[in-house]
Amino acid sequence: MEYDQEKVDEAVLALLYLTSFTDHGETRAWKGMDWDAMDRLCEKGYISNPKSKAKSVALTDEGRKLSEELFFKLFGKAK
Repeated sequence: MEYDQEKVDEAVLALLYLTSFTDHGETRAWKGMDWDAMDRLCEKGYISNPKSKAKSVALTDEGRKLSEELFFKLFGKAK
């Protein structure tokens, strides 16, 4: 099945916001998402290398901001 990888990447990045937390001043998120999408997000500079042994990835400043924006854009309730 063909699909729009850009839309998937946006949804995955938005969901990373949902599972994000701060650890020693760094924003991290659990990495239980599609590996291909995670690799693309790493290549785009939004997250650290998802292939590490850690159970979470670090979000870059740009990735953290964009993940929050996308989360509320895709899943926020209208006021």
